[in-house]
Amino acid sequence: MSCNLLLIRHGETVDNVNQIMQGQTPGKLTAYGVEQASLLGGLLANEHIDAFVSSDLKRAVDTCLEIALPHFGYDRTKALAAIDQTPLLRERDWGSFTGKYIPDLKDAKWTDDIESQDKMMRRAADFIHYIRQRYDGLTVVAVGHGIINKAIQAVFYGKEMREIEKMANAEIRRIEI
Repeated sequence: MSCNLLLIRHGETVDNVNQIMQGQTPGKLTAYGVEQASLLGGLLANEHIDAFVSSDLKRAVDTCLEIALPHFGYDRTKALAAIDQTPLLRERDWGSFTGKYIPDLKDAKWTDDIESQDKMMRRAADFIHYIRQRYDGLTVVAVGHGIINKAIQAVFYGKEMREIEKMANAEIRRIEI
């Protein structure tokens, strides 16, 4: 069997707009980010979805909640309780780069506290395994972040991360895993 995975990047955040390196901070959706997530919820409202999985970071959970709401009669408590939150879907840990203005980091020397690509790729592989083990044969919405979502796709397709196109906020990629 396989899993129909709808891999989604969270909606726009305040730090996305301000070009701040969020990393594993909670993040806060902008009003537009909430609207993006709500529109996805409407778009997917008539699709059969068996499970909702999210990074445990607030910006991803908030996005997943908006997407899940139509499936739970807009009951926020039920929808939130149904979301499987996992640190496997967290964004890359940017260490001391976290909170910095991204354009200022262009020529910065990477520090040892930044999560390595190898470690992130292992986490992506662990996420794929997690989904296959828990949700085999099901349709799953999974809300993550730009870079970890690229890593998941790179692992799945056997490609380098640079070969995977960047995901926009609130973009969906469908993968049969």
